Amino acid sequence: MKSTPDHLDILFEDNHLIIVNKKPGDIVQGDKTGDIPLSEIVKAYIKKKYKKPGNVFLGVVHRLDRPTSGAVIFARTSKALTRLNQMLKDKKIQKTYWAIVKNVPPEKQSILIHYLIKNPKNNKSTAYDEEKTGSKKAVLNYKIIGKSDNYYLLEIDLKTGRHHQIRSQLAKIGSPIKGDLKYGFSRSNPDKGISLHARKLEFMHPVSKKEIQVIAPTPKNDIWKKFLIK
Repeated sequence: MKSTPDHLDILFEDNHLIIVNKKPGDIVQGDKTGDIPLSEIVKAYIKKKYKKPGNVFLGVVHRLDRPTSGAVIFARTSKALTRLNQMLKDKKIQKTYWAIVKNVPPEKQSILIHYLIKNPKNNKSTAYDEEKTGSKKAVLNYKIIGKSDNYYLLEIDLKTGRHHQIRSQLAKIGSPIKGDLKYGFSRSNPDKGISLHARKLEFMHPVSKKEIQVIAPTPKNDIWKKFLIK
């Protein structure tokens, strides 16, 4: 089920920020599909809850791929948006992801360094072991934190924010994410999403300067239940 103003999973909310647990299939920002984006759904929620007349300000701080689930930050004030954008550039927003894969990675934990080239025609990034013309360096740490009968659960600490970075890097080491047909998994998930989840965000509040830590519950389906997690 896609998000609606009355069915948003809100993880944090104050005068400056709102953090939402995105469902697989939601788009964060409007695109050529014309589907209603999560940003507009959050605006409708704010307008209704706070009885705001006129347009509601909402800034998109970062995005998640459409088939991915998990925590997304929106700014409710221009001050917060400016500061969060700078924090993102300065790598002061710590993002932790969970991914389910069928093929066990070569090591229990490792750092992956690749060079990614994005192809706009098929909206796909290819990871290379060595730097190439036009490539961007991509770095992440992963570790195996769970195992079910058929799958492994990885925790990923993202060091750079490249296009389809986790998806392309895991595919490169032979461990494509469950349901990710684009990057080589054999079949789709029932909800058409992929088993990649933005699990945790840690950062200093851009206005109050308090430490914020938000954990997004995983999607309610049998794939995640096999790891007995919420």
